[in-house]
Amino acid sequence: MQNQPAIFEAFEIRRVYDEASETWLFSVIDIIQVLTQQPDYQGARKYWKVLKGRLAKEGSELVTNCYQLKMTASDGKQRLTDAATAETLLRLVQSVPSPKAEPIKLWLAKVGYERMQEMADPALSLDRARETWQQHGRSEKWIQQRMTGQETRNKPVLSLVEGLTDYWANHDIKQGEEFAILTNIIHQEWSGVSVKSHKAKKGLQDHNLRDHMSEAELIFTALAELSTRQIAETDDATGMAENKVAAKKGGAIAKQARKALEAKTGRPVVSGDSFLPPGKALTADFMFWSTATLS
Repeated sequence: MQNQPAIFEAFEIRRVYDEASETWLFSVIDIIQVLTQQPDYQGARKYWKVLKGRLAKEGSELVTNCYQLKMTASDGKQRLTDAATAETLLRLVQSVPSPKAEPIKLWLAKVGYERMQEMADPALSLDRARETWQQHGRSEKWIQQRMTGQETRNKPVLSLVEGLTDYWANHDIKQGEEFAILTNIIHQEWSGVSVKSHKAKKGLQDHNLRDHMSEAELIFTALAELSTRQIAETDDATGMAENKVAAKKGGAIAKQARKALEAKTGRPVVSGDSFLPPGKALTADFMFWSTATLS
């Protein structure tokens, strides 16, 4: 999940991007605050609590379609809050009499329209991501390696060969938590550190780790995931237990290559360096496009 707040008029709308389902999930209370024009969070929270109870009694699916996700609260801490897709929120808006109903519906629809544009023409997101990476000083070699790594993980490398996440989805691995567990096993095995520890090493929080990897880190990640996929295909790995074994074996192959390179160069492959220079961050607009297709 990628936490990336958005702005509607003067209101900050908290949202997260679920990379597994490629879906934006918005804070329900933040949307309620816009609709009801509540001056503070607590007023919106109370309104939603009453509305939520009424909808539940009516047997509305709107309540069951909400998720409990951790988002950054006003005190800076990560706290669980109700979140929903744009589709669910468009229906919820109809339950709240408000002069802001139409503007917020148009805003939510725009988010969906941008995603539909991207799905219809993926080159739009790729070109935009490449251009923004160039603006941040990334070399063409780095950009190409970043895209190659994404191809190995999510898309078919050849027309007859599944990508790693495609393979997992078709062999009893659930998107979301189970994808993350296997990804972490691969990363831990080849790099010697967990994804969380690697991000902490680079001083990252909500940013995508791969966007801050060095060229070498990207290459070894791609090798580990390519090896995992081919081992899983060879063994016809199905379910978490068998795919965990494939993940460790695939990561181990990249680990051997990493150690061989480090022995020759005397330099560690895994570092705490972040590609972006200090004080320079990706724009929220770019983060939408990059995480939507280049996670």
